[in-house]
Amino acid sequence: MKLINRDLAGEKDGIPGYIAHPDRKEPGPGIMIVHHHYGVTGHMKSTVCNYAKLGYTTIVPDLYKLLGVSDGVHEAQKNTTDGQFCEILNTSWRYLTSRNDVDGKRCAVIGYCMGGRIGIHFVAATPSVRGFVGYYPSVRDEAPSKLRPRHPNDAVREFKCPSLIFFGGKDHVASISVQERLWSNLQANGQPLEWHFFPHAGHGFALGDGDCYDPVLADSAWRLTSNFLARELGNE
Repeated sequence: MKLINRDLAGEKDGIPGYIAHPDRKEPGPGIMIVHHHYGVTGHMKSTVCNYAKLGYTTIVPDLYKLLGVSDGVHEAQKNTTDGQFCEILNTSWRYLTSRNDVDGKRCAVIGYCMGGRIGIHFVAATPSVRGFVGYYPSVRDEAPSKLRPRHPNDAVREFKCPSLIFFGGKDHVASISVQERLWSNLQANGQPLEWHFFPHAGHGFALGDGDCYDPVLADSAWRLTSNFLARELGNE
């Protein structure tokens, strides 16, 4: 399978970020990745290419450039509401689902860390999403605020698609008690839920450029994710 991969530019494509896709004529399934706190890193780009190798047109929009934040890693989450994040994700979702090589009815969202938390809110507000994969979403035990007026526990109750979630027992962001509450609320939405808990894993265990990277667990999660996407997006 021939792959095409390149940077996305706001002037040319409508959104900044990165894309990789099979060179095909017929529409196929698509994936939108919501990146982690560190933005569109080299590892994020290689991850996009890995999904494209499986047959998915895959994008990772650069949220910080979309927000116009020069120092997004340090400032974006301090000054951006969840609603604003969802608004720019909606622009990116329209870009993905309107492409000629994409079947807009067969697209999923994958969120890593910060992107997992933001992705939860986007999926809750977007019924056209056919599957959600959350790699250790950065969900905290926190009260509502102006930036985050709604807790992910409430948002996941409105999911209209299946979910696959990964967490570790040594996650320093989402404690086990926080994970348990999220698990309970995901079960309450009535959609299929696949949940995997790795007791010795830390936050970011699947990120090659992270401090807690575990290649064995990352490979296990990759296989589980591949199976989930193939099943839910009809790519078997």
